[in-house]
Amino acid sequence: MSKWNHLNEDGNPQMVDVSNKNNTTRTAIAESRVILPKEVFEKLQAQDFTTKKGSVFQTAILAGIMAVKNTSQLIPLCHPLPLSKCTVDIKTGKDYTILIECTAKVEGKTGVEMEALTGASVAALTIYDMCKAHSHDIVISQTQLVHKSGGKSDYNRG
Repeated sequence: MSKWNHLNEDGNPQMVDVSNKNNTTRTAIAESRVILPKEVFEKLQAQDFTTKKGSVFQTAILAGIMAVKNTSQLIPLCHPLPLSKCTVDIKTGKDYTILIECTAKVEGKTGVEMEALTGASVAALTIYDMCKAHSHDIVISQTQLVHKSGGKSDYNRG
């Protein structure tokens, strides 16, 4: 097993030194799912996914983008990154599910997986917040990395 690169030789936390890495275009895509009770999903669908707080999807998209931009302030050892792209796409799926996909892209020396995962997670939490007045029986599930490219190794979930 390789050594943990977030620990120094004394076992203390450290930010990984990426100074010797090359700048490359790095992209990551993460997704998360929000499962609503049938009655809540159908009510929201009939209201074009708008609540008294406003548009559920537009609010979640903005929250996800803000989260991506602030990942290094939330995850202690993440590098602050000069993002070149961030999108959050939201659509409905079967079984009263809302699907969130967050894409982050950077020209840099370190990847953007944590940014994409953070964006998908915060968008899901925002949907929960926007819908909790209707029910607390909401499940956030399957937050996962779907794709990453541009670094030492690429990844695609099968």
